[in-house]
Amino acid sequence: MTTPNPLKCDPEELRTLFLFEKLTDEQLDHLCREGYVELIEPGVVYTEDDPATCFYVLIEGEVVTSRKVGGDDVEIGRTSQRGVYGGAYQAYLGDRVPQVYQNSMRATEPSRFFVLAADCFAEIVQEWFPMAVHLLEGLFFGGQRTREAVGQRERLLALGSLTAGLTHELNNPAAAAVRATASLRERVAGMRGKLRLLAAGKYERASLESIIELQQRAVEKVAKAPKLDPLATSDAEDEVTDWLENRGIRDGWQLAPTFVQAGLTAEWLDQVQECVGDQMLEPALRWLNYTVETELLMNEIEDSTTRVSTLVGAARQYSQLDRAPFQVVDVHDLLDSTLLMMSAKIGKGIHLVKDYDRSLPQIPAYPSELNQVWTNLIENALQAMDGSGTLTIRTARDAGSVLVEIGDTGPGIPADIQKRIFEPFFTTKPVGQGTGLGLDISWRIVVNKHHGDLRVESEPGDTRFQVRLPVTPGETVNDFENNSPAPQQ
Repeated sequence: MTTPNPLKCDPEELRTLFLFEKLTDEQLDHLCREGYVELIEPGVVYTEDDPATCFYVLIEGEVVTSRKVGGDDVEIGRTSQRGVYGGAYQAYLGDRVPQVYQNSMRATEPSRFFVLAADCFAEIVQEWFPMAVHLLEGLFFGGQRTREAVGQRERLLALGSLTAGLTHELNNPAAAAVRATASLRERVAGMRGKLRLLAAGKYERASLESIIELQQRAVEKVAKAPKLDPLATSDAEDEVTDWLENRGIRDGWQLAPTFVQAGLTAEWLDQVQECVGDQMLEPALRWLNYTVETELLMNEIEDSTTRVSTLVGAARQYSQLDRAPFQVVDVHDLLDSTLLMMSAKIGKGIHLVKDYDRSLPQIPAYPSELNQVWTNLIENALQAMDGSGTLTIRTARDAGSVLVEIGDTGPGIPADIQKRIFEPFFTTKPVGQGTGLGLDISWRIVVNKHHGDLRVESEPGDTRFQVRLPVTPGETVNDFENNSPAPQQ
Protein backbone atom coordinates (compact mmCIF):
# COMPACT_ATOMS: atom_id res chain seq x y z
CA MET A 1 0.00 0.00 0.00
CA THR A 2 1.36 3.47 -0.85
CA THR A 3 0.81 6.88 0.66
CA PRO A 4 1.84 10.37 -0.48
CA ASN A 5 3.69 11.12 2.78
CA PRO A 6 5.06 7.80 4.12
CA LEU A 7 7.01 8.04 7.33
CA LYS A 8 9.10 5.47 9.10
CA CYS A 9 7.03 3.03 11.12
CA ASP A 10 8.82 2.26 14.39
CA PRO A 11 7.58 -0.91 16.14
CA GLU A 12 8.77 0.40 19.48
CA GLU A 13 6.74 3.58 19.03
CA LEU A 14 3.67 1.46 18.26
CA ARG A 15 4.31 -0.45 21.50
CA THR A 16 3.79 2.81 23.44
CA LEU A 17 0.19 2.99 22.24
CA PHE A 18 -2.29 1.23 24.54
CA LEU A 19 -3.85 -0.61 21.61
CA PHE A 20 -0.61 -2.40 20.74
CA GLU A 21 1.23 -2.59 24.07
CA LYS A 22 0.68 -6.35 24.55
CA LEU A 23 1.76 -7.42 21.05
CA THR A 24 4.94 -9.40 20.42
CA ASP A 25 7.93 -8.09 18.52
CA GLU A 26 6.96 -10.22 15.52
CA GLN A 27 3.42 -8.81 15.54
CA LEU A 28 4.65 -5.23 15.76
CA ASP A 29 7.06 -5.84 12.88
CA HIS A 30 4.18 -7.29 10.88
CA LEU A 31 2.07 -4.20 11.54
CA CYS A 32 4.82 -1.94 10.29
CA ARG A 33 5.22 -4.05 7.13
CA GLU A 34 1.47 -4.06 6.37
CA GLY A 35 0.64 -0.54 7.52
CA TYR A 36 2.34 2.81 7.42
CA VAL A 37 2.69 6.07 9.34
CA GLU A 38 1.28 9.17 7.71
CA LEU A 39 1.51 12.83 8.62
CA ILE A 40 -1.81 14.51 7.90
CA GLU A 41 -2.00 18.27 7.76
CA PRO A 42 -4.97 20.07 9.37
CA GLY A 43 -8.08 19.01 7.47
CA VAL A 44 -10.25 16.02 6.69
CA VAL A 45 -9.00 12.55 7.60
CA TYR A 46 -12.14 10.72 6.49
CA THR A 47 -15.80 11.59 5.85
CA GLU A 48 -18.98 10.06 7.23
CA ASP A 49 -20.78 7.57 4.95
CA ASP A 50 -17.77 7.18 2.63
CA PRO A 51 -16.54 3.57 2.18
CA ALA A 52 -14.44 2.65 5.22
CA THR A 53 -11.09 1.80 3.63
CA CYS A 54 -8.63 2.48 6.46
CA PHE A 55 -8.17 2.02 10.19
CA TYR A 56 -6.50 5.02 11.89
CA VAL A 57 -4.61 5.20 15.20
CA LEU A 58 -3.46 8.60 16.47
CA ILE A 59 0.24 8.71 17.36
CA GLU A 60 0.43 12.43 18.03
CA GLY A 61 -1.64 15.52 17.25
CA GLU A 62 -5.31 16.37 17.78
CA VAL A 63 -8.47 15.21 16.05
CA VAL A 64 -12.14 16.20 16.05
CA THR A 65 -14.96 13.82 15.19
CA SER A 66 -18.37 14.94 13.97
CA ARG A 67 -21.67 13.61 12.66
CA LYS A 68 -24.07 14.97 10.08
CA VAL A 69 -27.14 16.81 11.36
CA GLY A 70 -29.14 17.99 8.40
CA GLY A 71 -26.64 19.81 6.23
CA ASP A 72 -24.24 20.54 9.10
CA ASP A 73 -21.45 18.62 10.82
CA VAL A 74 -21.92 18.61 14.59
CA GLU A 75 -18.83 17.99 16.73
CA ILE A 76 -19.14 14.94 18.98
CA GLY A 77 -15.56 14.57 20.22
CA ARG A 78 -12.18 16.29 20.40
CA THR A 79 -9.03 14.60 21.71
CA SER A 80 -5.23 14.55 21.59
CA GLN A 81 -4.90 11.26 23.52
CA ARG A 82 -2.35 8.97 21.91
CA GLY A 83 -3.77 5.66 20.74
CA VAL A 84 -7.35 6.70 20.08
CA TYR A 85 -8.60 5.03 16.94
CA GLY A 86 -11.30 5.37 14.34
CA GLY A 87 -12.24 4.57 10.80
CA ALA A 88 -12.76 0.97 9.67
CA TYR A 89 -12.72 -0.54 13.16
CA GLN A 90 -15.66 -2.84 12.30
CA ALA A 91 -13.93 -4.35 9.26
CA TYR A 92 -13.56 -7.73 11.05
CA LEU A 93 -17.39 -8.05 10.92
CA GLY A 94 -17.28 -8.17 7.13
CA ASP A 95 -20.30 -7.46 4.98
CA ARG A 96 -22.68 -8.26 7.84
CA VAL A 97 -22.63 -4.55 8.68
CA PRO A 98 -22.34 -1.55 6.33
CA GLN A 99 -18.61 -0.89 5.90
CA VAL A 100 -18.78 2.89 5.84
CA TYR A 101 -17.29 5.52 8.12
CA GLN A 102 -19.73 6.07 10.97
CA ASN A 103 -18.66 9.71 11.39
CA SER A 104 -16.19 12.26 10.09
CA MET A 105 -12.70 12.95 11.45
CA ARG A 106 -10.47 15.91 10.83
CA ALA A 107 -7.08 16.91 12.21
CA THR A 108 -6.88 20.32 13.89
CA GLU A 109 -3.08 20.39 13.70
CA PRO A 110 -0.40 18.37 11.87
CA SER A 111 -1.01 14.86 13.20
CA ARG A 112 0.70 11.52 12.77
CA PHE A 113 -1.36 8.36 12.34
CA PHE A 114 -0.62 4.69 12.05
CA VAL A 115 -2.78 3.61 9.11
CA LEU A 116 -3.84 0.10 8.17
CA ALA A 117 -5.98 -0.91 5.19
CA ALA A 118 -9.42 -2.19 6.24
CA ASP A 119 -9.02 -5.65 4.71
CA CYS A 120 -5.58 -6.02 6.27
CA PHE A 121 -6.90 -4.90 9.66
CA ALA A 122 -9.74 -7.44 9.42
CA GLU A 123 -7.34 -10.25 8.48
CA ILE A 124 -4.93 -9.45 11.32
CA VAL A 125 -7.67 -9.27 13.96
CA GLN A 126 -9.26 -12.53 12.77
CA GLU A 127 -5.93 -14.35 12.62
CA TRP A 128 -4.34 -13.06 15.83
CA PHE A 129 -7.38 -12.90 18.06
CA PRO A 130 -9.88 -15.56 16.87
CA MET A 131 -11.43 -16.03 20.30
CA ALA A 132 -11.73 -12.28 20.81
CA VAL A 133 -13.36 -11.94 17.37
CA HIS A 134 -15.99 -14.54 18.29
CA LEU A 135 -16.61 -12.77 21.58
CA LEU A 136 -16.89 -9.39 19.89
CA GLU A 137 -19.19 -10.80 17.20
CA GLY A 138 -21.38 -12.34 19.87
CA LEU A 139 -21.40 -9.10 21.82
CA PHE A 140 -22.19 -6.99 18.76
CA PHE A 141 -24.86 -9.13 17.12
CA GLY A 142 -26.20 -10.49 20.39
CA GLY A 143 -26.56 -6.97 21.73
CA GLN A 144 -28.20 -5.95 18.48
CA ARG A 145 -30.71 -8.80 18.68
CA THR A 146 -31.35 -8.04 22.35
CA ARG A 147 -32.03 -4.39 21.56
CA GLU A 148 -34.33 -5.41 18.73
CA ALA A 149 -36.25 -7.86 20.93
CA VAL A 150 -36.56 -5.52 23.88
CA GLY A 151 -37.26 -2.62 21.52
CA GLN A 152 -40.08 -4.64 19.98
CA ARG A 153 -41.44 -5.26 23.48
CA GLU A 154 -41.16 -1.55 24.20
CA ARG A 155 -43.12 -0.79 21.04
CA LEU A 156 -45.76 -3.39 21.90
CA LEU A 157 -46.12 -2.00 25.42
CA ALA A 158 -46.54 1.50 24.01
CA LEU A 159 -49.03 0.21 21.45
CA GLY A 160 -50.99 -1.61 24.16
CA SER A 161 -51.10 1.52 26.28
CA LEU A 162 -52.21 3.65 23.33
CA THR A 163 -54.79 1.04 22.31
CA ALA A 164 -56.28 1.09 25.79
CA GLY A 165 -56.46 4.87 25.68
CA LEU A 166 -57.94 4.83 22.18
CA THR A 167 -60.56 2.27 23.26
CA HIS A 168 -61.55 4.54 26.13
CA GLU A 169 -61.72 7.56 23.83
CA LEU A 170 -63.81 5.67 21.27
CA ASN A 171 -66.17 4.30 23.91
CA ASN A 172 -67.28 7.75 25.12
CA PRO A 173 -68.61 9.12 21.81
CA ALA A 174 -69.95 5.70 20.81
CA ALA A 175 -71.91 5.41 24.06
CA ALA A 176 -73.18 8.99 23.63
CA ALA A 177 -74.37 8.17 20.12
CA VAL A 178 -76.21 5.06 21.39
CA ARG A 179 -77.91 7.07 24.14
CA ALA A 180 -78.87 9.85 21.74
CA THR A 181 -80.27 7.33 19.27
CA ALA A 182 -82.48 5.76 21.94
CA SER A 183 -83.76 9.20 22.98
CA LEU A 184 -84.30 10.16 19.36
CA ARG A 185 -86.44 7.09 18.86
CA GLU A 186 -88.66 8.20 21.77
CA ARG A 187 -88.98 11.73 20.40
CA VAL A 188 -89.86 10.49 16.91
CA ALA A 189 -92.52 8.25 18.44
CA GLY A 190 -93.93 11.30 20.24
CA MET A 191 -93.96 13.28 17.00
CA ARG A 192 -95.85 10.45 15.29
CA GLY A 193 -98.48 10.73 18.03
CA LYS A 194 -98.81 14.45 17.39
CA LEU A 195 -99.07 13.80 13.66
CA ARG A 196 -101.95 11.45 14.38
CA LEU A 197 -103.81 14.29 16.09
CA LEU A 198 -103.06 16.58 13.18
CA ALA A 199 -104.35 14.00 10.73
CA ALA A 200 -107.62 13.79 12.69
CA GLY A 201 -108.38 17.32 11.50
CA LYS A 202 -108.46 18.95 14.91
CA TYR A 203 -106.60 22.07 13.75
CA GLU A 204 -107.32 24.56 11.01
CA ARG A 205 -105.08 24.73 7.92
CA ALA A 206 -103.83 28.25 8.71
CA SER A 207 -102.84 27.19 12.23
CA LEU A 208 -100.97 24.16 10.88
CA GLU A 209 -99.08 26.31 8.40
CA SER A 210 -98.12 28.68 11.23
CA ILE A 211 -96.83 25.77 13.33
CA ILE A 212 -94.79 24.37 10.40
CA GLU A 213 -93.28 27.79 9.77
CA LEU A 214 -92.38 28.09 13.47
CA GLN A 215 -90.87 24.62 13.32
CA GLN A 216 -88.53 25.66 10.52
CA ARG A 217 -87.54 28.83 12.34
CA ALA A 218 -86.85 26.80 15.50
CA VAL A 219 -84.54 24.46 13.56
CA GLU A 220 -82.62 27.47 12.27
CA LYS A 221 -82.32 28.80 15.83
CA VAL A 222 -80.86 25.48 17.00
CA ALA A 223 -78.09 25.71 14.41
CA LYS A 224 -77.12 29.20 15.66
CA ALA A 225 -77.73 28.66 19.39
CA PRO A 226 -75.09 30.38 21.54
CA LYS A 227 -73.10 28.48 24.17
CA LEU A 228 -74.03 29.82 27.62
CA ASP A 229 -72.08 29.42 30.83
CA PRO A 230 -73.84 27.58 33.70
CA LEU A 231 -74.98 30.78 35.46
CA ALA A 232 -76.43 32.33 32.28
CA THR A 233 -78.13 29.00 31.45
CA SER A 234 -79.77 28.85 34.87
CA ASP A 235 -81.05 32.43 34.58
CA ALA A 236 -82.42 31.80 31.08
CA GLU A 237 -84.19 28.61 32.19
CA ASP A 238 -85.84 30.44 35.11
CA GLU A 239 -87.05 33.16 32.75
CA VAL A 240 -88.52 30.67 30.25
CA THR A 241 -90.09 28.57 33.04
CA ASP A 242 -91.84 31.66 34.45
CA TRP A 243 -93.08 32.56 30.96
CA LEU A 244 -94.56 29.08 30.44
CA GLU A 245 -96.17 28.89 33.89
CA ASN A 246 -97.68 32.35 33.54
CA ARG A 247 -99.49 31.08 30.43
CA GLY A 248 -100.72 27.87 32.06
CA ILE A 249 -98.43 25.46 30.20
CA ARG A 250 -98.32 22.17 32.10
CA ASP A 251 -94.89 21.06 33.32
CA GLY A 252 -93.29 24.10 31.77
CA TRP A 253 -90.11 23.50 33.77
CA GLN A 254 -89.51 20.34 31.71
CA LEU A 255 -89.71 22.25 28.42
CA ALA A 256 -87.58 25.21 29.49
CA PRO A 257 -84.10 23.52 29.38
CA THR A 258 -84.68 22.31 25.82
CA PHE A 259 -85.82 25.74 24.62
CA VAL A 260 -82.87 27.47 26.28
CA GLN A 261 -80.37 24.97 24.79
CA ALA A 262 -81.84 25.72 21.36
CA GLY A 263 -81.53 29.48 21.90
CA LEU A 264 -85.32 30.04 22.16
CA THR A 265 -85.78 32.93 24.60
CA ALA A 266 -88.92 34.29 26.26
CA GLU A 267 -89.00 37.03 23.61
CA TRP A 268 -89.01 34.42 20.84
CA LEU A 269 -91.84 32.56 22.61
CA ASP A 270 -93.85 35.81 22.60
CA GLN A 271 -93.66 35.64 18.80
CA VAL A 272 -94.94 32.05 18.91
CA GLN A 273 -97.92 33.09 21.03
CA GLU A 274 -98.67 35.99 18.73
CA CYS A 275 -98.48 33.71 15.70
CA VAL A 276 -100.68 30.79 16.88
CA GLY A 277 -102.90 32.40 19.50
CA ASP A 278 -103.72 31.29 23.04
CA GLN A 279 -105.81 28.26 22.02
CA MET A 280 -103.03 26.71 19.91
CA LEU A 281 -100.16 27.82 22.16
CA GLU A 282 -99.62 24.66 24.22
CA PRO A 283 -99.83 22.13 21.35
CA ALA A 284 -97.59 24.39 19.27
CA LEU A 285 -95.00 24.62 22.07
CA ARG A 286 -95.01 20.86 22.61
CA TRP A 287 -94.66 20.25 18.87
CA LEU A 288 -91.73 22.70 18.85
CA ASN A 289 -90.24 20.94 21.87
CA TYR A 290 -90.25 17.62 19.98
CA THR A 291 -88.71 19.34 16.96
CA VAL A 292 -85.97 21.00 19.00
CA GLU A 293 -85.16 17.83 20.95
CA THR A 294 -84.94 15.85 17.72
CA GLU A 295 -82.59 18.41 16.20
CA LEU A 296 -80.40 18.53 19.30
CA LEU A 297 -80.19 14.74 19.45
CA MET A 298 -79.23 14.55 15.78
CA ASN A 299 -76.50 17.14 16.47
CA GLU A 300 -75.25 15.01 19.36
CA ILE A 301 -75.16 11.91 17.17
CA GLU A 302 -73.32 13.85 14.47
CA ASP A 303 -70.76 15.16 16.98
CA SER A 304 -70.24 11.68 18.44
CA THR A 305 -69.80 9.93 15.13
CA THR A 306 -67.50 12.73 13.93
CA ARG A 307 -65.39 12.20 17.04
CA VAL A 308 -65.21 8.47 16.32
CA SER A 309 -64.22 9.19 12.72
CA THR A 310 -61.56 11.66 13.89
CA LEU A 311 -60.10 9.11 16.29
CA VAL A 312 -60.01 6.43 13.63
CA GLY A 313 -58.33 8.90 11.27
CA ALA A 314 -55.77 9.75 13.95
CA ALA A 315 -55.08 6.05 14.51
CA ARG A 316 -54.55 5.60 10.77
CA GLN A 317 -52.26 8.64 10.66
CA TYR A 318 -50.36 7.41 13.70
CA SER A 319 -49.87 3.85 12.46
CA GLN A 320 -49.30 4.82 8.79
CA LEU A 321 -50.61 1.34 7.89
CA ASP A 322 -52.04 2.46 4.56
CA ARG A 323 -49.10 4.60 3.48
CA ALA A 324 -45.57 4.21 2.18
CA PRO A 325 -42.94 3.77 4.93
CA PHE A 326 -40.85 6.70 3.60
CA GLN A 327 -42.64 9.82 2.43
CA VAL A 328 -42.75 13.60 2.62
CA VAL A 329 -44.78 14.65 5.67
CA ASP A 330 -45.88 17.62 7.75
CA VAL A 331 -44.54 17.13 11.28
CA HIS A 332 -47.59 18.92 12.68
CA ASP A 333 -49.88 16.19 11.33
CA LEU A 334 -47.74 13.57 13.04
CA LEU A 335 -47.63 15.48 16.32
CA ASP A 336 -51.40 16.07 16.32
CA SER A 337 -52.19 12.42 15.62
CA THR A 338 -49.86 11.35 18.44
CA LEU A 339 -51.42 13.83 20.87
CA LEU A 340 -54.89 12.62 19.94
CA MET A 341 -53.84 9.00 20.45
CA MET A 342 -52.41 9.94 23.85
CA SER A 343 -55.29 12.20 24.90
CA ALA A 344 -56.42 9.72 27.56
CA LYS A 345 -53.01 10.07 29.26
CA ILE A 346 -53.06 13.87 29.24
CA GLY A 347 -55.06 14.45 32.40
CA LYS A 348 -56.97 17.51 33.52
CA GLY A 349 -53.97 18.72 35.50
CA ILE A 350 -51.84 19.01 32.34
CA HIS A 351 -51.99 22.25 30.37
CA LEU A 352 -51.13 21.56 26.73
CA VAL A 353 -49.48 24.33 24.72
CA LYS A 354 -48.96 23.89 20.97
CA ASP A 355 -46.57 26.51 19.63
CA TYR A 356 -46.46 25.56 15.95
CA ASP A 357 -44.68 27.34 13.15
CA ARG A 358 -47.09 26.47 10.34
CA SER A 359 -44.74 27.94 7.73
CA LEU A 360 -42.34 25.01 8.13
CA PRO A 361 -41.79 22.92 4.99
CA GLN A 362 -42.67 19.27 4.76
CA ILE A 363 -39.77 16.87 5.33
CA PRO A 364 -38.80 13.43 4.03
CA ALA A 365 -39.21 10.93 6.84
CA TYR A 366 -40.39 7.58 8.16
CA PRO A 367 -43.57 8.93 9.78
CA SER A 368 -44.59 5.86 11.79
CA GLU A 369 -41.18 5.80 13.46
CA LEU A 370 -41.23 9.54 14.15
CA ASN A 371 -44.63 8.99 15.81
CA GLN A 372 -42.88 6.50 18.07
CA VAL A 373 -40.33 9.18 18.97
CA TRP A 374 -43.08 11.68 19.81
CA THR A 375 -44.84 9.02 21.89
CA ASN A 376 -41.70 8.23 23.90
CA LEU A 377 -40.84 11.88 24.54
CA ILE A 378 -44.40 12.96 25.41
CA GLU A 379 -44.91 9.98 27.70
CA ASN A 380 -41.65 10.75 29.53
CA ALA A 381 -42.75 14.37 29.93
CA LEU A 382 -46.13 13.35 31.34
CA GLN A 383 -44.53 10.92 33.78
CA ALA A 384 -42.07 13.59 34.89
CA MET A 385 -44.91 16.00 35.71
CA ASP A 386 -46.93 13.33 37.52
CA GLY A 387 -50.33 14.69 36.52
CA SER A 388 -49.72 18.41 36.99
CA GLY A 389 -47.82 20.90 34.83
CA THR A 390 -47.46 22.32 31.33
CA LEU A 391 -46.65 20.21 28.29
CA THR A 392 -45.31 22.36 25.46
CA ILE A 393 -44.93 21.18 21.87
CA ARG A 394 -43.00 23.71 19.79
CA THR A 395 -41.87 23.64 16.18
CA ALA A 396 -39.50 26.04 14.46
CA ARG A 397 -36.96 26.33 11.68
CA ASP A 398 -33.33 25.83 12.72
CA ALA A 399 -30.92 26.46 9.85
CA GLY A 400 -31.44 23.56 7.41
CA SER A 401 -33.51 21.56 9.86
CA VAL A 402 -36.99 21.43 11.34
CA LEU A 403 -36.92 21.67 15.13
CA VAL A 404 -39.49 19.84 17.24
CA GLU A 405 -39.20 20.64 20.94
CA ILE A 406 -41.14 18.78 23.63
CA GLY A 407 -40.96 20.49 27.00
CA ASP A 408 -42.32 19.87 30.47
CA THR A 409 -42.32 21.61 33.84
CA GLY A 410 -41.30 18.57 35.84
CA PRO A 411 -38.43 18.36 38.35
CA GLY A 412 -35.79 18.15 35.63
CA ILE A 413 -33.01 15.68 34.85
CA PRO A 414 -29.90 15.86 37.09
CA ALA A 415 -26.79 16.98 35.22
CA ASP A 416 -24.88 13.79 36.02
CA ILE A 417 -27.65 11.68 34.47
CA GLN A 418 -28.18 13.76 31.31
CA LYS A 419 -25.09 12.21 29.72
CA ARG A 420 -26.51 8.70 30.16
CA ILE A 421 -30.19 9.00 29.34
CA PHE A 422 -29.71 7.91 25.72
CA GLU A 423 -27.81 4.77 26.73
CA PRO A 424 -29.67 1.49 26.12
CA PHE A 425 -31.28 -0.01 29.23
CA PHE A 426 -30.54 3.05 31.35
CA THR A 427 -33.64 4.18 33.22
CA THR A 428 -34.52 6.17 36.32
CA LYS A 429 -37.97 4.59 36.58
CA PRO A 430 -38.81 2.02 39.26
CA VAL A 431 -38.29 -1.65 38.44
CA GLY A 432 -41.02 -2.92 36.15
CA GLN A 433 -42.03 0.54 34.89
CA GLY A 434 -39.48 1.02 32.14
CA THR A 435 -37.07 -0.90 29.91
CA GLY A 436 -34.59 1.94 29.44
CA LEU A 437 -34.91 1.71 25.67
CA GLY A 438 -37.39 4.49 24.89
CA LEU A 439 -34.79 7.24 24.49
CA ASP A 440 -32.23 4.87 22.96
CA ILE A 441 -34.73 3.85 20.27
CA SER A 442 -35.71 7.49 19.76
CA TRP A 443 -32.06 8.47 19.36
CA ARG A 444 -31.43 5.78 16.77
CA ILE A 445 -34.56 6.70 14.79
CA VAL A 446 -33.71 10.41 14.76
CA VAL A 447 -29.93 10.30 14.39
CA ASN A 448 -29.15 7.12 12.46
CA LYS A 449 -32.27 6.70 10.36
CA HIS A 450 -33.10 10.36 9.67
CA HIS A 451 -29.61 11.89 9.97
CA GLY A 452 -31.02 14.29 12.53
CA ASP A 453 -30.13 15.25 16.06
CA LEU A 454 -31.69 14.58 19.47
CA ARG A 455 -30.55 16.36 22.60
CA VAL A 456 -31.89 17.51 25.96
CA GLU A 457 -31.71 20.74 27.94
CA SER A 458 -32.92 20.46 31.50
CA GLU A 459 -33.15 22.31 34.76
CA PRO A 460 -35.78 22.11 37.52
CA GLY A 461 -39.12 23.21 36.07
CA ASP A 462 -37.91 23.32 32.46
CA THR A 463 -36.90 20.19 30.54
CA ARG A 464 -36.83 20.29 26.75
CA PHE A 465 -36.06 17.46 24.35
CA GLN A 466 -35.07 18.89 20.98
CA VAL A 467 -35.38 16.89 17.76
CA ARG A 468 -33.83 18.34 14.63
CA LEU A 469 -34.74 16.75 11.31
CA PRO A 470 -33.17 17.69 7.96
CA VAL A 471 -35.40 19.40 5.42
CA THR A 472 -33.57 17.83 2.47
CA PRO A 473 -33.45 14.03 2.10
CA GLY A 474 -30.24 12.31 3.09
CA GLU A 475 -28.96 8.80 2.74
CA THR A 476 -31.11 6.64 5.02
CA VAL A 477 -29.74 3.89 7.23
CA ASN A 478 -31.71 0.65 7.07
CA ASP A 479 -30.06 -0.86 10.13
CA PHE A 480 -30.51 1.95 12.63
CA GLU A 481 -29.41 -0.28 15.51
CA ASN A 482 -25.78 0.47 14.61
CA ASN A 483 -24.22 3.19 16.67
CA SER A 484 -20.49 3.25 17.08
CA PRO A 485 -19.06 6.72 17.60
CA ALA A 486 -15.38 7.29 16.95
CA PRO A 487 -12.63 7.80 17.78
CA GLN A 488 -12.51 4.98 20.31
CA GLN A 489 -10.51 5.30 23.47
